[in-house]
Amino acid sequence: MDLFEYMRQQNGEKESPLASRLRPTTLDEVVGQRHILGKDKLLYRAILADKLSSLIFYGPPGTGKTSLAKVIANTTSAEFEQLNATSSGKKEMEEVVARARDRQGMYGKKTILFIDEIHRFHKGQQDYLLPFVEDGTIILIGATTENPYFEVNGALLSRSVIFELKALEKEEIKTLLLRAVEDKEKGMGAYDAVIEEDALEFLADVSNGDARAALTAVELGVLTTPRAEDGFIRITLAVAQECIQKRAVRYDKSGDNHYDTVSAFIKSMRGSDPDAAVYYLARMLYAGEDIRFIARRIMICAAEDVGNADPNALTVAVSAAQAVERIGLPEAKIILSQAVTYVACAPKSNASCNAVFRAEKALKDTMTMPIPVHLQDSHYKSAANLGHGQGYRYAHDYPNHYVGQQYLPDGMENSHFYEPTENGYEKRIGEWLNYLHKSIE
Repeated sequence: MDLFEYMRQQNGEKESPLASRLRPTTLDEVVGQRHILGKDKLLYRAILADKLSSLIFYGPPGTGKTSLAKVIANTTSAEFEQLNATSSGKKEMEEVVARARDRQGMYGKKTILFIDEIHRFHKGQQDYLLPFVEDGTIILIGATTENPYFEVNGALLSRSVIFELKALEKEEIKTLLLRAVEDKEKGMGAYDAVIEEDALEFLADVSNGDARAALTAVELGVLTTPRAEDGFIRITLAVAQECIQKRAVRYDKSGDNHYDTVSAFIKSMRGSDPDAAVYYLARMLYAGEDIRFIARRIMICAAEDVGNADPNALTVAVSAAQAVERIGLPEAKIILSQAVTYVACAPKSNASCNAVFRAEKALKDTMTMPIPVHLQDSHYKSAANLGHGQGYRYAHDYPNHYVGQQYLPDGMENSHFYEPTENGYEKRIGEWLNYLHKSIE
């Protein structure tokens, strides 16, 4: 490295964005990801012992994938090389491999190659790395926001350990924001800035676990806000809203407004008003509500309020819940909107929901009644010798695969828990049950 390159790097570090300057240099400085970086966890121990194999870091933006790679760079005795798949190609990889071979041959030193956005490399580029990962010429660390099982070659995956990074918790974002404002060396501490509590809460909420977005907003606030009369730069809620270009909505995730909004959301779906339901969906998303929480409420509504009037509603809701887990924001809002409007527009019935409540009440009133002998299991040990299962009629041996026999315990034969409505598909269910019952009269 010549003098000009050295000075360029030094100036770049001073002038780089706050999120870049605040990147941790040691494991103790890392905020979040305790599920993989707790002191008893594999990755923590491997980094500390400098015994790394090839790794894939997978997670949403701003969760610390590159930061973790930088920590490894500062911890390992191996040489650390970095490429970005959006701007690098085979030529750059060949140069890294050549240097790695030289180090290995001349000094017996390992080389770690960190590739950011590794999913951007096409199959041929990923295949090129395979033999050098295989023979230990390089230790690969790949970072991706996409599911590696879809975007990274199976051969590379089989030689790597995959670690999923999760969106940072609200309190973790707050910790980073306070560090950014107060740190005089790497942060904005020299500016004598103060971030007010409601601004801190707001930025931690709307960043949705993306540390980079939160830090960019607070940096912009400090650099563009004039000093107050007391000489401090004050990051107020108004400043925070302006810097992240979002308006704070009255939505405290642990307060009354949270429950009011969720209640209105559920009642709008139950009331078959897709416009109101999708409005409250947008309101929750805007306020930073957890998409998994929203998906759970849709599933409950599909089972409780739609039920068998449209059995597909629960299928749609469950599929949406699985999809938002895999895809994440911002695209997850499209999936949630489809599920919400489907459930809102579906015919409604709570008959299947009420059935279990009626059965529970009957259970409490009658306690545990003996199961009819002909329904008892005849296979377990010598149960058949006790008469278990005798007299049972196999439904598939009869017309329409139905035969009338007692299924409820003695004394409860005439109890009815499930009462199908006339709505949607449930009307057909009711008609079918009536047909079966009449067929044996």
